[in-house]
Amino acid sequence: MIMKNHYFIDTQFMYMTGQYDRCGKFCAQVTDTNGTFMVDQSPIEILNASIQSIGFNYRGALETSRKLLGDIHMCPIMVNPIHRIVVFPTRSHKHEDAIWLNPLQIKRTISFNNQTMVYFINGSHVVIPNRLYSFNTKLQTAEQLEKMTRGSDTKTIHFILDPAKRRTKDKK
Repeated sequence: MIMKNHYFIDTQFMYMTGQYDRCGKFCAQVTDTNGTFMVDQSPIEILNASIQSIGFNYRGALETSRKLLGDIHMCPIMVNPIHRIVVFPTRSHKHEDAIWLNPLQIKRTISFNNQTMVYFINGSHVVIPNRLYSFNTKLQTAEQLEKMTRGSDTKTIHFILDPAKRRTKDKK
């Protein structure tokens, strides 16, 4: 498997999980629309670097998410508000085996042996060790965060009025 030194989450990101490399270092296994590869950073380091690339940080994104959604466990994180990228964990971010997913890439979820089969828009799939109801709740919360932080989608209509003719003052 290919090992990259750094990775920034973009619109092609599908999911990632923590995994130890052959030397015992905790890294991230990332899957995007181009394939799966290892990154010499932990999932939290990738999230933090991706958020910092637009001028924010992981802790601030987590606090903002909690403020908007309430004090819920396993908050989704807004990684890039420009590209509308939100990711959410399957477990608490403190667990090494948490899987971080991008809801924009998810096409469908179905129940599979008391777990969740997630189908992505590129045709691939992955089995998540969560029950369908629990997983879909997390997915909906992530979609809710994206909608809450989205700007107005309505088109603005501008009217341009002719400026009133200036009144000239009488010269005295």
